[in-house]
Order: sequence, then structure tokens, then C-alpha cells
Amino acid sequence: MKRILGLLAALFVAGTASAATLGDDGLHKAPWMHDTFKDLREDLAEASAEGKRLLVIVEQRGCIYCTKMHEEVYPEPKIEAMLNDDFFVVQINMFGDVEVTDFDGTILSEKDMVQKWGLMFTPTLMFYPKEVAEGAFGPQAAAAVMPGAFGKWTTYNLFNWVLEEGYLSGENFQKYHARKIEEGGLFD
Repeated sequence: MKRILGLLAALFVAGTASAATLGDDGLHKAPWMHDTFKDLREDLAEASAEGKRLLVIVEQRGCIYCTKMHEEVYPEPKIEAMLNDDFFVVQINMFGDVEVTDFDGTILSEKDMVQKWGLMFTPTLMFYPKEVAEGAFGPQAAAAVMPGAFGKWTTYNLFNWVLEEGYLSGENFQKYHARKIEEGGLFD
């Protein structure tokens, strides 16, 4: 019996090793998130230096859709690998007080920046191009914005579309996603 309980405990720990935990601010904290000074210009430079794409995730305490993403979508091995290897992820608290410096140099608290950006839903994922035009800000500067929670397949395809710079190729995401579905599903 002890052997079975030990095995079950080991499987539980192994299955939750990469799971996000809740921080003091009530937001999910995952190993692939970067704790920065939230200067998006510096974050973009650091992402580029690491050969990654900047991804800003806006979340809030108690967000059931954020929980869904952290528990059901991000832990998918192929998605988690992309979050670790291909993206430089910075989290912003929709109602937080930490200062954020936008690409245009504006410095506001997280909550005021989110209001400036006109964001209403969490999670909101903003994917940035390798270079941001001077004077651009927040979602205006983003290559793609994903408001809300989506399933594994849609999220995986969006991540790939961003990495492949589909926003520059002329194939919009919906057509890319439909083509990928037609080519065969990844997740059962």
C-alpha cells in the first residue's frame, strides 16, 4: 500500500511540476514568466537578445478564464515548450499598481496602463513584432492580440502564426487556423 501511495504521490508531483501557482497578488505565476521592471522597450530588447518574441499577458485576481488557461492550456507540453523557448512573457495585473513604461515612453500604473490601452477582458495576450514603430503603444504596437481564453489547438496555432510572422504574410489568423485544422489535429 505504501508503494502505491508513494507512486501516486510521485505522479502527482511530476504532473504538477510546471503548473502555475498563485502569487501574493492573486495572479498565476508560471516558470516561463519573466519578472521585469515592466519597461516594454527594455523587455522587447531582452526578448530579441534571447531570440524570443515579447508576449505581454494581462490578467486579474479571480479570473476564471486565466485559471482555465493556466490549468488546461499552458501546461500542454507543446504549448509550454513554446512559452519557455520562443516567448519572453511579461505579466501585467489589470488592477495593479506597479509602474509600466509603454513603448511610447508613457509611464503609468498597471491599472492605468490597461485603461489607456482600452483592455476589458482577461486574459489578454499581446504578441509584439520584433521591432515596434516609434510612437506606437500597447495593443496598437502588437502584431496580434488575443482577448479571452481559447482552447489548446487555437492557442497553439496562434503562437505558431505569430512565430511564423503570419501577420506579415497576408494570411490572416482565421484562415491559417482553418488550414491547420484541415491538415489534421494536434490535440485529442
